[in-house]
Amino acid sequence: ALALEPDFLEANSNLGHLLAETGRLDEAAESYKRALSCDPNYMSAEIRLVHVQQQMCDWSHPEDFLSSLDALTDVPIVSTFNLLSMIDSPSYHQKFSRKWAESEYGSIQALPLAKLSSKKRLRVGYFSSDMHDHAILFLMAGLLREHDKSKFDIYVYSYGRVRKSEWRRRAEKDATSFIDVSDMSDSDIVSLAREHELDIAIDVNGYTKNTRSRLFAYRMAPIQINYLGYSSTMGADFIDYIIGDNIIIPDEQREFYCEKIIYMPHCYQPNDEARSIAETVTSRSDFSLPEDGFVFCCFNNNLKISPKEYNIWMRIMKQIDNSVLWLRGANQWAEQNLKREAEARGISSKRIIFAHKVPLLKEHLARHKHADLFLDTFNYNAHTTASDALWAGLPVVTKQGKQFSARVAASLLHAAGLGALVAETESEYENLIVSLARDRTGLAGIKQTLLETRKSCALFDTVSYTRQFEAGLKKAYQHHRNGKAPADIYIKDA
Repeated sequence: ALALEPDFLEANSNLGHLLAETGRLDEAAESYKRALSCDPNYMSAEIRLVHVQQQMCDWSHPEDFLSSLDALTDVPIVSTFNLLSMIDSPSYHQKFSRKWAESEYGSIQALPLAKLSSKKRLRVGYFSSDMHDHAILFLMAGLLREHDKSKFDIYVYSYGRVRKSEWRRRAEKDATSFIDVSDMSDSDIVSLAREHELDIAIDVNGYTKNTRSRLFAYRMAPIQINYLGYSSTMGADFIDYIIGDNIIIPDEQREFYCEKIIYMPHCYQPNDEARSIAETVTSRSDFSLPEDGFVFCCFNNNLKISPKEYNIWMRIMKQIDNSVLWLRGANQWAEQNLKREAEARGISSKRIIFAHKVPLLKEHLARHKHADLFLDTFNYNAHTTASDALWAGLPVVTKQGKQFSARVAASLLHAAGLGALVAETESEYENLIVSLARDRTGLAGIKQTLLETRKSCALFDTVSYTRQFEAGLKKAYQHHRNGKAPADIYIKDA
């Protein structure tokens, strides 16, 4: 198409999508730029361009390019997941999610409400593309295992392309019924789910990669829930509830969530207390880290890092002699750009070190012992990466923002008994990190406390979390059974 018409807007943009999917990020960026040269107001291409640039840690786009859009009434139709790392504004994300839901699913006619099952046990269906060795299943594995099977029938509908892994085998064993629906059409999946007479259908993807939220627009169950995968409101009238907590969604932000909220008593996020940490005999030098000196780390996806955090991190490194920054190594462009940006801020690129993927989660958890302090990102916090660090005994410092994705680490830290590591401002965040790095004895005490209490704190109490989560599901079910509309639900500590 482009050979025939080089200025074909949609073809340039679609080529960018394909190149991004296959990891050719630099070429994808060029395709999006060509699309924007055809139409500078083509918001979808600009959002995707910035998303690709974020993956490469290419910060050439104006940092505030989205800020003026918060006041728009005529909201562009763009995929909302990519926006979470770009701006911290719950109202902004609500408007864009509503527009996206209306555009993508507004023409779908919902089927008559599925009847509640006549069975003794509540029937709950989880729908996800991530039922394999993936961060989502690392979090959910304990929940699936600990569900009370005498009171709940657990159906898992998997539409991911990865069909074999250790974690998947566990999920298959722990579910009442695990069905691979990856090759089925939407209508066939909806029909199957309704045949199973689900009482509750849970969208574990939301608007993330490989979403099939379209299924929920047809109404697969009387109660439908947005859970875990997508850290924002879905803005869709077919989603009744979102799982949250009082830190994730404080009262002053409540109005920006279209769903009713099931408030968990401690933290919205599940965790698996059975995750093992490999007993490795390794040294820092095995990971190119200095044996002496201070190791800051951030294993978040590179796209979450913005100049705001990086400026602070570089200023901190200037104050802490012989310190290094240990980051996730994801692609060659990000590594090159992060090293170059360090040099531009007066920090030797040799002090920026990358951790590359290891075969097993337990090996990844084990290498956390070589870091001293985990530094969080702002608009899109550490989620699984924060709970990984805390489970491995590594303290995390975060700055609490406004939107769901900017408050996750704060929720985790409070549930782990480490609320003192939550900062409210950028300056407080910077000062707290410097103070901890200079007080090695105090930091060692925090680490020791974390290691001693991790199995008893609320964050890693999988059984209690599961009972509380089930209590939320039962209350939502009872609301519906009593003919009441969905309403906010507050779960008490079990």
